[in-house]
Amino acid sequence: MAYEITGHTVLTGLLGSPVAHSISPMMHNEAFRQLELDYAYLAFDVGTDNLKTAVDGLKVMGVRGFNLTMPDKNLMCSLVDKLSPASEIGGAVNTVVNDNGVLTGYTTDGIGFMRAVSETGVDIIDKKMTLLGAGGAAAAILIQAALDKVAEISVFNIRDEFFTRAEKTIEKLHEKTDCKINLYDFSDPEVLKKEIAESAILVNGTSIGMAPKTDRCIITDDSVFRKDLFVFDVIYNPEETLFLKKAKAAGCQTLNGLNMLLYQGAASFELWTGKEMPVDIIKEKYFSR
Repeated sequence: MAYEITGHTVLTGLLGSPVAHSISPMMHNEAFRQLELDYAYLAFDVGTDNLKTAVDGLKVMGVRGFNLTMPDKNLMCSLVDKLSPASEIGGAVNTVVNDNGVLTGYTTDGIGFMRAVSETGVDIIDKKMTLLGAGGAAAAILIQAALDKVAEISVFNIRDEFFTRAEKTIEKLHEKTDCKINLYDFSDPEVLKKEIAESAILVNGTSIGMAPKTDRCIITDDSVFRKDLFVFDVIYNPEETLFLKKAKAAGCQTLNGLNMLLYQGAASFELWTGKEMPVDIIKEKYFSR
């Protein structure tokens, strides 16, 4: 089937700034082609200053939905009519669905993480997690893991604005879930070592080790890595961070953030179309190097 824009083409897209580097347009448009859906996905460079105007316009034009990236995720919460439980708890939206003028905000980052981990065959439900970081990606992981019944989560972050925000998020999660969550700063390496020793999974939810500063590692004591510890890094550039290299050298099973990126997009795709993204095709074309 030739892929053409028609008078019936349904518009989806991405709002954020910058967006020109995003893989999302290629990923979603290829998925639409594979399923012969008359949809199109475009990227729009829109910051917070013009976000409300853009959203109002998209709503009037009847777009089916759109993704949000930085810096728009938090402000979008106040521009939708309804929020998913995860978005309400975290105060962030990365996916909007437009149902006849009613906008619902979702966050699919945590869903992407949980599916990426599950697909490796590792089961973290009813287990303990140690999560390094409390910012955007880490917060999404924290919220979805708690909602999906990870039993206990130990969060480590420096005492910054994200630490304060995490305190409020954890308070909400304690009200809505049975997950036991503790928040620590990085001041005591022995506490960190103890929590990791009790965990089934260790997650780096920070940007430490991301290109171009690939010589950095959030863990300074390599003895925390053990063979039965699953180690995940949200970073995918480089594909193997120093954090993952150290974990692999200790015999740990490891995973980077590429599949999390793929599956968060797949979750958005399904919210808009009601169909499953052909992830195997998309993975082979855009996520295999």
